[in-house]
Amino acid sequence: MQQITSQFRAFSLCVLALLALVLSACKPQAAHLDRVKKAGELVVVTHKSSTTFYNGPQGASGLEYDLACKLADQLGVKLRLIVTERTADVLPKVISGEADLAAGVTVTTDPVSFVRYTLPYQQITQQLIYRRGKDSIPKNMGDVDDGYLEIVAGSAQARTLHALKPTHPELKWVERADATTEDLLKSVWERQLDYTVADSNEVAHVRRFYPELRIAFDVSDSQPLAWALPFSTDDTLYQAVQSFLQHLSDDGTVAQLQDRYYGHVEEFDYVQTRVFLRHVQKRLPRFEPHFHAAAEKYRVDWRLLAAMGYQESAWNPRAMSPTGVRGIMMLTLATAAHVGIKNRLDPEQSIVGGARYFSRILTQIPERIANPDRTWMALAAYNVGFGHLEDARRLTAHLGMDPDRWIDVKKQLPLLRKKKWYTGLKYGYARGDEAVTYVERIRDYYDQLARRFPLTQNTRDQLAEEDVSVSTPSF
Repeated sequence: MQQITSQFRAFSLCVLALLALVLSACKPQAAHLDRVKKAGELVVVTHKSSTTFYNGPQGASGLEYDLACKLADQLGVKLRLIVTERTADVLPKVISGEADLAAGVTVTTDPVSFVRYTLPYQQITQQLIYRRGKDSIPKNMGDVDDGYLEIVAGSAQARTLHALKPTHPELKWVERADATTEDLLKSVWERQLDYTVADSNEVAHVRRFYPELRIAFDVSDSQPLAWALPFSTDDTLYQAVQSFLQHLSDDGTVAQLQDRYYGHVEEFDYVQTRVFLRHVQKRLPRFEPHFHAAAEKYRVDWRLLAAMGYQESAWNPRAMSPTGVRGIMMLTLATAAHVGIKNRLDPEQSIVGGARYFSRILTQIPERIANPDRTWMALAAYNVGFGHLEDARRLTAHLGMDPDRWIDVKKQLPLLRKKKWYTGLKYGYARGDEAVTYVERIRDYYDQLARRFPLTQNTRDQLAEEDVSVSTPSF
């Protein structure tokens, strides 16, 4: 049955592709790029996931969405995004001409795909996923036949398993047309399935929300992600897209976007994640009203303040460090006096003081630095001091990188520990590496809080209008 379904899907794609080629040959058309500009819109299709497109705190988000917006801006047209629930529906919309291009697809050598791929901008692997606690951990595909395996129908994972079938004839699976990859990952976590196969970048995002998920092994070799355009003798749009992606790769924009969506999820700590989730249930409710009140007063996302408070003290109002900082927001005596706080151990005062101090730092960050980088730099300054952040930014510029990009600044912050560098800086030595860890952990905690506590539409609109501290969660 699986083989028949795969053959029928391939036949359907062939029919669509041949029909599109015949129609284009019978009816002369303007060049593809000219048609896009004349229509005033670029039509891009992708599937809904945490790695492509999703609705975040400020509306539409996702790496593929950001790239598509930049391409549309460069072409001087509007973006019209088609978001499919099924990955199997993405390429047919390109082949049929319903979309100009597909974003975020796995490159395949399948001769019946009838699309041509751009240069790749990311590498992923497909991974077999199970839930922690299994009696035996599978080490290869031969160990999977004793469990129940589901994958998304028509996906790159389905093509991989079909390719493995001749060497693993005992391999069995079910292809789900009504489920997304995250649906299946959640089902594994809920013990409704034994296994699924998912792309490594999506696993990195999702396992923070389902921390018992485990990676058994890589099912595939490294695979490139790219965009796909119709196979045609007209390559005007194709060449424009190729040039666009090459330029963004060369100037660091692609790396910046990848860091924005993936930079804080690369390292996964199971124990730390479980403790955080337990504290969300047990500790956060007591202090949540204070975070809301301070956030409203100082125009900051309350979940960001809460993530800061957790990183500072694990929401312990009596926390104290060896250096004398105290309270939920771990304020020094000098900082508390600066923001008018008398009792650092009072949760409400501490949270208000932290929000006031953070909002003041934000005003010092140059307005030309766009969010979320502006927020992340303010977080680093909250931890290490604004002067040390400025030292790191000056050092970044000195080394030929962009001082307005967090991805570049965070590479230089650890240099503030090294005598070779800090002796020539205005503010001298600092534990800049700790500031990087501080920011990345807050980004992770914020993602989890944003998923658990979505903002109301009114609050989202209000924050977006003022471009205040709303980071971009990855879910």
